[in-house]
Amino acid sequence: MPDMGNQAESKYVSYTENLLKYMRLDQKGNAMAEYIWIDAVGHVRSKSKTITKIPESGEIKPEDLPVWNFDGSSTEQAPGDNSDVYLRPVAVFPDPMRGTPNILVLCECWNADGTPNKYNYRHECAKLMEAHADHVPWFGLEQEYTLFDMEDRPYGWPKNGYPAPQGPYYCGVGAGRVMCRDIVDAHYKACLYAGVKISGTNAEVMPAQWEFQVGPCEGIEMGDHLWIARFLLHRVAEEFGAKISVAPKPIPGDWNGAGLHTNFSTKEMRVEGGMKHIEAAIKKLEGRHQEHIAVYGEGNELRLTGRHETGAIDQFSYGVANRGASIRIPRECAAKGYGYFEDRRPASNADPYQITGIMMETVFGPVKE
Repeated sequence: MPDMGNQAESKYVSYTENLLKYMRLDQKGNAMAEYIWIDAVGHVRSKSKTITKIPESGEIKPEDLPVWNFDGSSTEQAPGDNSDVYLRPVAVFPDPMRGTPNILVLCECWNADGTPNKYNYRHECAKLMEAHADHVPWFGLEQEYTLFDMEDRPYGWPKNGYPAPQGPYYCGVGAGRVMCRDIVDAHYKACLYAGVKISGTNAEVMPAQWEFQVGPCEGIEMGDHLWIARFLLHRVAEEFGAKISVAPKPIPGDWNGAGLHTNFSTKEMRVEGGMKHIEAAIKKLEGRHQEHIAVYGEGNELRLTGRHETGAIDQFSYGVANRGASIRIPRECAAKGYGYFEDRRPASNADPYQITGIMMETVFGPVKE
């Protein structure tokens, strides 16, 4: 009998070599489509569907896929007496878990009466992006997260106590300085295979905390790519027996929180003289500070304290190269007089559709019905 090592002893992780012999089996011309959606609490859900007809090109597009449904009463998205919620495919990505020709299908949630589900934030965001498309909005989001073991302890932390204070962990290298780099690299490769516009990754200030960046993405693509990146992160960590937390303040005390810093620019900001457009946008953001905070993540008040590289939640501020401000203008952009700015207020658990949507609404105005 083969030595299955620590993996076989774990009740949380499958024995990979057993799975591989099934993954190599012929699918007889069919494709497996993983329909993915966002539930009522901002977590990803998914289920699989067999696609029996694959276009001759081999490329499956959203319009090729059927609308599906699920039990919304089990995800807090619908009442039990009217529980069907419909999944409308909106974006397709290659599946790095199952390989070609299998796909990941990002979906919007719709009610039986033809209205978007209460938790379908993509629908309104897409309307704003379309209405203001002439400004060519680019976004880049920095997703921070914390890895936990199955006993709900940050991965690699002592069972009875705490690691050494923050300092050596940010962009750290070496045992005792970083945890779970295998998960991080596996996620990075999975995103690249899937066509997600992941642009980098690094270890963060708190041990067991990491960040990946997605972008630049134009318009609605930002939210789509970040949600697929989040899905892949959970799926990869699942195979390693780790939990992913996007709580804004996962550990109380003198430890950094986790954010979703949002970099934003328009075509007007990216050319010479663009600083006046950046400053005008920041002025508009100041006038709607509370409206933004309302959709920038639950529990954000625990993170936005004015400490640990944050601004205070009840105050709006901005500055050049200031990581303690609400809005940071990179020093390079200030020197050139054009570029982009970073909104440092969003929490790690915020919905990217809500973030990018309200950014467009504040800077350019609501959609005219």
